[in-house]
Amino acid sequence: MTDTVHRPHGHAIPNAFTTAMLDWLPWLEPMAEADLTPRHMEGLVDAARAKSAYFRLLAHDPEVLGARTRTDKDIFYNTQGGLPRAERELAATAASRLNGCIYCASVHARHATTYGKRGEDVQRLLDQGTGADLGERWNAVVAAAVALTELPMTFGPAHVARLRAAGMDELAIADAIQATAFFNWANRLMLSLGEPTPPEQKPT
Repeated sequence: MTDTVHRPHGHAIPNAFTTAMLDWLPWLEPMAEADLTPRHMEGLVDAARAKSAYFRLLAHDPEVLGARTRTDKDIFYNTQGGLPRAERELAATAASRLNGCIYCASVHARHATTYGKRGEDVQRLLDQGTGADLGERWNAVVAAAVALTELPMTFGPAHVARLRAAGMDELAIADAIQATAFFNWANRLMLSLGEPTPPEQKPT
């Protein structure tokens, strides 16, 4: 990977959680779109991701990026049973809110709102944090996400029982765990490689 370091300046850094669209500025040089080979495009999985500085940065290691992206897609887009998409996105939002990843929280809060049609509850999670009251089923998802994010070994039978009591089967509980775990890792990657900025503030 290149060792060229970017030092972004002259742009606003969001200091509050939001459902607004944000951009993201890397601290290391991403690959140029023109330099992406078929190997890199295979790692990106979706050609459209070549427009993203974040994915072009990860494309320096295309095999790892490919595994990462296929895992992401299977967790969030697999419709063969399991947790409804809105609640997978809720788990990702809760992990991102707890970890302080404003960019990831904005993306998954929008998805949770789109698929769950509960924009006020999603905004309450962003505004009040993971202690917000969202109703028992969503509270159970958030509580599980908090335990897994803060210290994974504290997630245990009581969290599983609460999720089951909220009406979730084994596949749904597995989805809640996987969505949280993936973004508990992804937040740390994104937070260590760059910073968010409002699109209209992005430096040229």
